[in-house]
Amino acid sequence: MAGTPLLAAEQIEEVIVTSSRVDKPLSTIPNTVTVIDQATLQQQLSIQNDISTVLGNLVPSFSPARQKMTNAGETLRGRKPLYLIDGVPQSNPLRNGGRDGHTIDPTLLERVEVLHGANAIHGLGAAGGIINLITKRPSETFEQHVRVDSAFQGEDIGESGDYGLSYSLSNSFDAADILAGVSYRSTGMAYDADGEVIGVDNTQGDTMDSEALDLFLKTGYDWDDQRVELMVNHYDIESNHEWISVPGDVAADIPSGAVKGELPAEGAQNQVTTISLNYLNADWLGQEVRVQAFRQDFEATYGAQITPIATFQDPSYGPDLVDQSQNNSEKTGLKLTLFMDEVGGLPLSVVYGMDVLQDETWQALIQTGRTWVPETRYENLAPYLQLEYTGIERMTLTAGVRHEKSELQVDDFTTLYSYGSQFVTGGNPDFSETLYNAGGTYQFTDTWRVFANYAEAFSMPDVGRVLRGINEPGQDVESFLDLTPILTENAEIGLEFDNGTISAQLSYYTSNSDFGQRLQRGDDGIYTVKREKTDVDGLEFRADWALGEADVLGLRYAQAEGRFDSDQDGRVDSDLGGTNISPDRLNLSWERRWTDGLNTRLQLSHLFDRKVKDSEDVTVNTFDGYTTLDLIANLDLFGGVVSASIQNLTNEDYYTYYSQSSPNDLRNFKGVGRSFGVSYQRYF
Repeated sequence: MAGTPLLAAEQIEEVIVTSSRVDKPLSTIPNTVTVIDQATLQQQLSIQNDISTVLGNLVPSFSPARQKMTNAGETLRGRKPLYLIDGVPQSNPLRNGGRDGHTIDPTLLERVEVLHGANAIHGLGAAGGIINLITKRPSETFEQHVRVDSAFQGEDIGESGDYGLSYSLSNSFDAADILAGVSYRSTGMAYDADGEVIGVDNTQGDTMDSEALDLFLKTGYDWDDQRVELMVNHYDIESNHEWISVPGDVAADIPSGAVKGELPAEGAQNQVTTISLNYLNADWLGQEVRVQAFRQDFEATYGAQITPIATFQDPSYGPDLVDQSQNNSEKTGLKLTLFMDEVGGLPLSVVYGMDVLQDETWQALIQTGRTWVPETRYENLAPYLQLEYTGIERMTLTAGVRHEKSELQVDDFTTLYSYGSQFVTGGNPDFSETLYNAGGTYQFTDTWRVFANYAEAFSMPDVGRVLRGINEPGQDVESFLDLTPILTENAEIGLEFDNGTISAQLSYYTSNSDFGQRLQRGDDGIYTVKREKTDVDGLEFRADWALGEADVLGLRYAQAEGRFDSDQDGRVDSDLGGTNISPDRLNLSWERRWTDGLNTRLQLSHLFDRKVKDSEDVTVNTFDGYTTLDLIANLDLFGGVVSASIQNLTNEDYYTYYSQSSPNDLRNFKGVGRSFGVSYQRYF
């Protein structure tokens, strides 16, 4: 359970990856994959109950966490990843509000699978890769699990106190099984290294001063070679709305703060319901058949701020109007996957099928009942075929094709007053794209493996952000160029070594979009979409070294560069900023098993300095790197495991990466200072 070194776990049995649509050994997949097992996940959650922070600690090519409810600006390999829960899309590409990282309590997860780099395995939106959050499975016998945890900082134990409680029970009854769980969390305020309250993001949303509730159910029935399974998850996180952000001053090195008080309107909130119905037939006409029908209802409410937002103003509602927006997305879909091995008696396997998706998205200003983003309806049909050939000794070759056929439906609408109340003619633009992928792995020896792949991803631009920002007359949806989909091409080559004591991987990748997407913040703090050519390239390195039976040293490093075409001449000439690409990062760790019942992990995260330059080679943004250190200890006690942690052990004083990369007096946030956590969990 908690504390088992990842390297030791990999040596026990081969890791199976399910996010590739069918179960496949990790060693046969021709690209970089990170699997975060439950032991490692639980270990990281004892530091911070936040998936973004966990990913940053273990996957250095993932952006430093915002430490907020919003995850806007968090990327994987410089592009937006697609979040999934058991294969059900959580990201909202039609109106990306930056809330897809908070749709389930992570204590309900069995593991996390991260597929690095653009791909179309699960369809729309995986320009940076896939983050599949895989939930726990019912146990074979009656089992209960309870976890209680608390965290605090020395500045004010009461105000900084976090409290969490999760409980689940599971059992199998002959051919049926069930797992039901509930999780509750109350999160307090956070203090920086100087002991000052960190500023609250009232508008975009904050996990500080919030409460979260998660209700989870998974039940299934087996017969013959078949299984049907239902998964339902309802997650609700809401700000208590008791703290008001106090602007800082970037130029004067004054961080944003917060004071107690009442704000107009409602608190920021995420309310998400995910339903998945799965059917498996292991032997249907010599094939394995998987069918998944799903539904996701997503509602993200953004808060209000004391200073009225200029974009929301309208003379017909009077001066100094306070309003707040709410994103709504309703997704319904079907995934059909068929798998056949040894086709015609040959060393050839085939995976084929079809995906169907319907997404209805809109954004309203809920205090005045206005429409900011009109209701958009997206329909997508995508047949696909994937081949794998193993007829050459020590080699696996893969190739695939997927055809995306999509239609976007938008009625006539009028933009807000601040955009000139522009009337926009609706329409039904349709798009189609054929995507290809190819790859291979070759096992030189029992210890050395090389892999290479090429893959394409299909994404829509942030349609809602594009439509709501139209400020010129005479526009129509049918021919609006900025709605053209994004095709991202990813190429990667990697080398692996594993001799049972040392496990290492080095990979280099390029990721290019001829008509990509970049976010640019305006003077009012509202971001607009820029459609430009974008190129990203980088390398990733990981290594784990088992020193005897007790110690494991870990190293993770990621470096990336990103450029965009600022003058539309077809050549990239300017650096992508911090809302698009991560800084170079080095993660180091030391795990030690002191006794059979006691183990520890010391981990370091270092973000390197970065300068962003424009097409004239002028520095337009500077990031000052920082180093944080965390310590975790797990002790078998009272029939369970007690975990104690210290986050930011050295009390490093720093401004967060996002705050430095997107300077803004209102969001000039410092990072969390030294904090302490303790948890107890038990299976019985």
